[in-house]
Amino acid sequence: MTILQNIDWSALVSSEIVLDLLRVVAYALLGLLGLRIIVIVVRRILRRRTTAQVTMLVTKAISYLGLALIASLVLLELGVNLTPILGAAGIVGLAVGIASQASLSNMISGLFLVSEKPFAVGDVIRTAETVGVVESIDLLSVKIRTFDNLFIRVPNEKLANSQLTNITRYPIRRLDIKFDVPFHVDLKAVFDLLVEVARENPECLQEPAPLVVPDQMLEHGTRILFGVWFAKADFLKVKSELYASVLARLSEAGISPAMPRREIHATAGEAFSVEIGSANRTTRSPGRRGRRSRSSARRRARRA
Repeated sequence: MTILQNIDWSALVSSEIVLDLLRVVAYALLGLLGLRIIVIVVRRILRRRTTAQVTMLVTKAISYLGLALIASLVLLELGVNLTPILGAAGIVGLAVGIASQASLSNMISGLFLVSEKPFAVGDVIRTAETVGVVESIDLLSVKIRTFDNLFIRVPNEKLANSQLTNITRYPIRRLDIKFDVPFHVDLKAVFDLLVEVARENPECLQEPAPLVVPDQMLEHGTRILFGVWFAKADFLKVKSELYASVLARLSEAGISPAMPRREIHATAGEAFSVEIGSANRTTRSPGRRGRRSRSSARRRARRA
C-alpha cells in the first residue's frame, strides 16, 4: 500500500498523457478502418481480373502487412524504440525459419500452385485417395471438403509433388461404361442400341457424339466401351440413369452380359475337394470319403 500511496496519480493522468493515449487509440482505430477498406477494394478489383485463390492470398498478405505496420506506428507513438525489437525479431525469425523448413517448403509450393493454377476454389480434385471440393487455398495447405462431408487438409508440398486430377476443370466430361457381351451377339445391334440409349437421354450431349467401340477381346466375349458426354454438373444424374437404361435395353433385347467361366478337369484316380461358397450355402464335392464309398461298392460288385 505504501508503494501505491507514493505514486503521483495526478502526474500520470495529466492532460498530455491522456491526449497521447487518445491519439494512439485514434491512430490504431483509423489504421484498422483504413486497412479494412483497402482489403475490400483490393478484393473487389481482383475478383474481376484473377482467380479466387490469388485474391485470397493477396488480401491475406495485405492484412498481415497492414497489421504489422499499424502495430509499429502505435509503438512509435508510445515512444518505444523499435531497433532492439526488430533485431530480436530478425534473430527469432531466422531460428524459426531453420526449424520450420517444412512450412517454408509448403509456402513455396503454395506460390507455385497459385502461379500454375492447376485448380481453383470450388473445383473437384482427386489426389491419391482423396476426392472433394476445394474450399480454400492458403500459404501452407489446401482445404478440401469430401462428398461425405469430411474436412481434409492437404499440405501444398504434397500437392505440388504428386499427381493431381482436376475433375471439373472443363465444362463437359465423359462417362465411360464397360461391359462384356458373348461372341455370338451381333455387335452392330449392340452399338445401335447404345447410340439410341444416348439419344433418348436429354442430359447426354450429341456433340461430341457418343463413343461406342469394341475395347478388348477376352476369352469369354467382347468388351464394349460406351462413353457419353454431358455437362459436368449432371454427373450423378447421368450415371444413375445411364446404367439403368443400358441394363434395361440389354434385357429387352435378350442380351446377357458375358461372364468369365472356368472348367476343372480331374485325372482318373485322383480325388480333390472343391468348395463353392455363397451367401446361403456351401457345396462340397466328394473327397476321400466319396472315393472310399465308390471303391467299396466296386468290391461288393466283384464278389457278387
